[in-house]
Amino acid sequence: MKNETQTILIIDDDDQLRNSFFRLLTEENYQVKAAASGEQGLEMIKKQIPDLVILDIRLPGMNGMETFEAIHDIEPKLPVIIMTAYGTTQTAIEATKTGAFDYILKPFDIPDMLTIIKKALESGRFMRSHVKMDPAPDESFHEAVIGRSTPMQEVYKAIGRVSPTDATVLIRGESGTGKELIARAVYQHSSRNQKPFLPINCVAIPETLLESELFGYEKGAFTGAAHRRIGKIEQAHGGTIFLDEIGDMPLSLQSKILRLIQEKSIERLGGRETIPTDVRIIAATNRNLENAISEGMFREDLYYRLKVVTIWLPPLRERRGDIPLLEEYFLSRYSAENNLVNPGITQEAVNTLCAYPWPGNVRELANIIQKVLIFNRGAPIVQEEISQALNEKGARKNENIEENQDILSFIQKELSRTDKENLFDSCMDHFASLLIREALNLSGGNRTQAAKILGLSRPTLHSRIEKYGIKLETAVKSE
Repeated sequence: MKNETQTILIIDDDDQLRNSFFRLLTEENYQVKAAASGEQGLEMIKKQIPDLVILDIRLPGMNGMETFEAIHDIEPKLPVIIMTAYGTTQTAIEATKTGAFDYILKPFDIPDMLTIIKKALESGRFMRSHVKMDPAPDESFHEAVIGRSTPMQEVYKAIGRVSPTDATVLIRGESGTGKELIARAVYQHSSRNQKPFLPINCVAIPETLLESELFGYEKGAFTGAAHRRIGKIEQAHGGTIFLDEIGDMPLSLQSKILRLIQEKSIERLGGRETIPTDVRIIAATNRNLENAISEGMFREDLYYRLKVVTIWLPPLRERRGDIPLLEEYFLSRYSAENNLVNPGITQEAVNTLCAYPWPGNVRELANIIQKVLIFNRGAPIVQEEISQALNEKGARKNENIEENQDILSFIQKELSRTDKENLFDSCMDHFASLLIREALNLSGGNRTQAAKILGLSRPTLHSRIEKYGIKLETAVKSE
């Protein structure tokens, strides 16, 4: 899928640092603009709003805090990352509490900076891209919730009723039904829509890091905690936190989320200070929380606090009448994004789509439409093209079952060993090494291309190559 290049504005009076950022970020396929002062940066923002600003706290003339406040007045939803020296950390913390996305200390670690940049850009996109509810066929929206069936009408009604309130919302539904879009729609129609919206995936972040990511930490809270850092909950003050996959949140953190909802306060990791926090909680899960409660994996008191309002998203098989609307939307969207002419689709092909059970829901339908469109030669999409794409998907699933048996055999063998320490880490390193080798093979040894395939930054890929001792000539050698 074709993506527009994202623009990052660097505001720093250090020529060498600006040049370093330019080389680093252009290599990561970002468009980079630079300003040597706050005043110059503001003029550039007034002419064209970038996707992200990286701002030094110490600037000649208008200082970093004054510049940040002026940026916030121009576009409250524009994410700003503050750069600071150790001595001005408290100033950066105050900026973050008033709306800056995050802060990072100089000198910074490049992979860490790239990770924060990626998260900030994602957050900015979430806040500023509008989710349209059931647009008309002639309307074009990059992200929309499509459906006119009775179950979807109930979803729209629920969004309209709960959005103006501060009530906690629990969004439930199978994977691929669009829970994140519904969360963003609730946020966009709420009175908090000019404040931050920060998504946290409770599965994607390791348990050891999730607590500090959410609640922050004090200096000395653990080895490596060299300074205070505030968490996402404090950063979202006045706004909304979206806890995706909350059904998989560790029990140890569920009690802290319960306290946040009940007492509207938190404590940082390693701290004793009670910090008042005003955030709205929207949570989502595809798990059966009732079963999780009975199994002792989810707190019953948190469950009732979360489900003040529950929005149920129906699986696609229960709203088949929306499939023609969805395929029409995805054909139009992906044609525009890939600079292709929309070829249309035959009624027989639509009937085939409507008859399929769609275990992967709307996400699966979108993937099938995109694939068929890319390989289509310009004529209307016919039934055979849809059937072939669905059959290939089924064949790949069977292949994956056989491949998974090989992986499972390896895992069982490793688990049977009693002489190996750190078994989890060693197995993950084994699979990560294989994954990187295959990406390098696929890219012909091109590290930039391999990093794109893996969704990693180049510095991260380089560090992993060194960690696993992968020799480039070995990795690209034909087996």
